[in-house]
Amino acid sequence: MTAKLFTPIQLGGVTLPNRIVVSPMCQYVADDGCMNDWHFVHLGHLAYSGVGLLMVEATHVTREGRITHGCAGLYDEHNEAAMKRVIDAARRLRKDPIGVQLAHAGRKASSQVPWEGREWLRADQSPWTTVAPSPLAFGPGWHIPHELTLAEIRQQVEAFVSATLRAKRIGFDVVELHAAHGYLIHQFLSPLSNQRKDAYGTDRTKFLRDVAAAVRESWPKDRALGARITAHDWAEGGLGPDDAVTCAKELKRLGYDYVCVSSGSIVGAQKLPPLVEGYQVPFAEKVKRALDIKVRAVGMIANPEYAEDVIASGKADMVALARAFLDNPRWVWHAAERYGVKLDYPAPYARARFDLWPGSKLARPEAWQDESRVS
Repeated sequence: MTAKLFTPIQLGGVTLPNRIVVSPMCQYVADDGCMNDWHFVHLGHLAYSGVGLLMVEATHVTREGRITHGCAGLYDEHNEAAMKRVIDAARRLRKDPIGVQLAHAGRKASSQVPWEGREWLRADQSPWTTVAPSPLAFGPGWHIPHELTLAEIRQQVEAFVSATLRAKRIGFDVVELHAAHGYLIHQFLSPLSNQRKDAYGTDRTKFLRDVAAAVRESWPKDRALGARITAHDWAEGGLGPDDAVTCAKELKRLGYDYVCVSSGSIVGAQKLPPLVEGYQVPFAEKVKRALDIKVRAVGMIANPEYAEDVIASGKADMVALARAFLDNPRWVWHAAERYGVKLDYPAPYARARFDLWPGSKLARPEAWQDESRVS
């Protein structure tokens, strides 16, 4: 019997050939928001990985909404042309779906890239003014953001729509809103970052609903639309798993096809749990049990057997991996080997498939040596 991990799934009008997703992964090397040769090779490499859905990194809807100077954007014609070049190349390498995650970093913008420290940009690093629902800093030492006016909130909604239309022109199959990880939409949702007294404070889901509805109206129904949401702020007085269910219900009502359930990063002083295998999977399972929407799980998923269990046991409909793909771009091929699934490799690489190359046992002597794996 074929592993559940390798069965197709329908998201809106898009069919994924399996349940494995390359999670959006910031690369922090864009040129003023524009993708470059790094992305050309990075995404091209993952395009023929056998993954069911290839998601492009968090792509920002305004220049000021970028996390760092090196983050990708989709806010002008230069960004769009650069990204189209990369995605067109990836299309030539795979027939399966490609998606993009649209984001705005809010008060976490104007930050250092990870290898510089992940803190706020210093005066000599060309910082910029950030925006947020309330003038509250992310943490000690961080800049105090400008509190968005009602007119400026409307401009942010329009920026998400504009980026969505650019994504449509580029030809993406999937658009995903980033409403987690402490970025702007999450900042409106959390009481730790939103202390407004107007309608966007008394109903903290309003900004999410405004953006989600406007993007839904702008995105074709024959493609797929989803959102990454948060299930825990890991700080006293913050959001919890029930809030993820509430968000998922609103998105389902608005016509979204799936949610990806993550957590954390709304404040600098969070208290994370032990980062054990699948530590966020219970959040995905809670949402899946609560309503009829496709759910993607994340969080220390790296072992094919664990990934299969998540899908086969009904905890989630898909799994997304990030650093596991940085470590091993052939993760899908090796997971297929574990279950005796003969994927179609690119023709130049086909002779390395496990059933055609005896050397696979030498390359992976510790793993999956049961001959019954070959179907």
